[in-house]
Amino acid sequence: MTTHSAMRFAILQFPASNCDQDCVHALRVLGSQAKLVWHKDTSLGDVDAVIVPGGFSYGDALRCGAIARFSPVMQAVSRFADNGGLVLGICNGFQILCEAGLLPGALIRNRDLRFHCEQVFLKTANFETPFTSEIPRDGVPIRIPIAHGEGCYFADAPTLERLQTQRQILWQYCDAKGAVTEAANPNGSVLNIAGIANERFNVAGLMPHPDRAVEGILGTEDGRSILKSMILALESRRASAVAAA
Repeated sequence: MTTHSAMRFAILQFPASNCDQDCVHALRVLGSQAKLVWHKDTSLGDVDAVIVPGGFSYGDALRCGAIARFSPVMQAVSRFADNGGLVLGICNGFQILCEAGLLPGALIRNRDLRFHCEQVFLKTANFETPFTSEIPRDGVPIRIPIAHGEGCYFADAPTLERLQTQRQILWQYCDAKGAVTEAANPNGSVLNIAGIANERFNVAGLMPHPDRAVEGILGTEDGRSILKSMILALESRRASAVAAA
């Protein structure tokens, strides 16, 4: 992919973000451009997509993502999403998107009250989205690391029913064979939910880290398929815009 045609990603940066550089590196490995956008900025600039990275924004004071949602940059993210822009929240980024009301539900303390840092398997529940289209449909779950203490997804019954009916659940924790079991659930999330999307499927969040799974030296490259799904969706959008011009 040539530089002039590379997709442009904004990576948000909050005080105590610790995966912003991981996201920048992962996207550059995949041939995209990535720039850091500070939490006090009121504009994202000229970008094609936004990633809200993992970390411990504002030291997880009050609760994860509770303060970050009030950062000036999040107003720009909300406008970007309202206009159909692609937004992905990873780990703390998922928590922030839920706190900001861009995704339904909440992330609470892990069931065993312990911090989990390990590789997990994910079953993709919907391949027809800008975040999942490039994930292989061979029935083999993808393997991606988690690193969180508050990754237990929770929502009320009506919300869960809506997520299921509208296929907004994108990923579920599973075992190596793809079975969604209680034993494969690392944090107690309802329905083994690891990641979801909004109703328009332009905003998504997941607790596992695709940004830490794009090179073999890290033990798995399965995170590539999630980021490549976004890149392909953006390329398709750009091609459509050019054709319509």
